[in-house]
Amino acid sequence: MTLKDKLAAQKIYMLLGALFITSLVVSNLIFQKFFYWYPFHLEIFGTKLFEISVGILPYPITFLITDLISEIYGKKRANQIVVTGIFASIFSLSIVFVSNAVPATSWSPVGDQMFSTVFGNTALAVFASMLAYLFAQFIDIQIYHFWKRVTKGKHLWLRNNFSTFSSQFVDTLTILVLLCSFEIIEWSKFQGLLVAGFIFKVLIAAFDTPFLYLGVYLFRKRFKLKVNEEIELL
Repeated sequence: MTLKDKLAAQKIYMLLGALFITSLVVSNLIFQKFFYWYPFHLEIFGTKLFEISVGILPYPITFLITDLISEIYGKKRANQIVVTGIFASIFSLSIVFVSNAVPATSWSPVGDQMFSTVFGNTALAVFASMLAYLFAQFIDIQIYHFWKRVTKGKHLWLRNNFSTFSSQFVDTLTILVLLCSFEIIEWSKFQGLLVAGFIFKVLIAAFDTPFLYLGVYLFRKRFKLKVNEEIELL
């Protein structure tokens, strides 16, 4: 690979990292709003499918990006992005904490109480999300590369879905246990939210598989990569 191609691959890696971090941080900031989508008239443990946090919307993007980075740039670079995401979450948490601590002026459009209502639980949420995210992302990367070795770089759909399904269940379970323990969410909603959240993530994971195929195809075409070949960055 030429130096020009390596520089182009480096830029794309940085852009993917920026999308990953943005999706992760935003999901932590907006999680307190819950929305509904009722494609089926079903209830699971008293919770309708689907009543879930809006924080779940950008979160699957992070798994799509780590799978793409794992496929093209390798396990080391995928883990690097995960660690960077943890740092970004801690940094955003510190900004929210300081912003919540300083007093609002009498003319501030957003007062202390309103700000605290929206962001007051963000510290606990980010902490819970970071633990869940840490477990889930590393599990996702490990399982992805396990199946990549077993299949010798073939059957992309298999490692993408197997790794994402497993990691998303761990993520959903961990964060709900922590949020219920912190009394942000009632325990009575735990089972319903667990099943609804996991099923929703599974549907999203299945939906994003063609996008992973497209991304891998474009990378291999642009950088003339063989099956199972990875890009070595500078």
